[in-house]
Amino acid sequence: MNDQIEKIDRLTREAVKEVFQSMLSMEVNPEPPTPLPADPAGQIIGSVGFIGEANGILYLYADMCFARVITGRMLDISEPEVDSGEMVTDAIGELSNMVAGYLKARLCSGGSPCTLTIPSVVRGQQLSVEGSAQVIRRIIGFRNCKHHLLAEVLLKDSAQRNS
Repeated sequence: MNDQIEKIDRLTREAVKEVFQSMLSMEVNPEPPTPLPADPAGQIIGSVGFIGEANGILYLYADMCFARVITGRMLDISEPEVDSGEMVTDAIGELSNMVAGYLKARLCSGGSPCTLTIPSVVRGQQLSVEGSAQVIRRIIGFRNCKHHLLAEVLLKDSAQRNS
């Protein structure tokens, strides 16, 4: 079980760092997870599930300020040009999809079928996700300058998969 947890932690750190670097030309560094700072505009959570040899869900949490920065970078526009919530929703959904795809590719080995779910995005104030007792839950914090991001992975324990 500890090997599986270490693998999830390592792959999540690699996935977030790689996607942010390659898709956004942004460096994010792992840090201990802490609650996101209060943002009057709220928070946003992107989620994507993966089903197959490994079963789980990836959640990416950001405050709306950082989500707008990410959106601008992804669309190659200035932050003031990010003019709609739909742009932010699409960008966070796609970012979550890319990180989950990285995880899926490394957790579902040997050509075993593994499918990603459609990305979903939730916005609000003081959001959190609760997992059941039958999952391994890992949360990793990241920082980019003044911005924070949380990546959370809920993975069905391999002992539970066959039940």
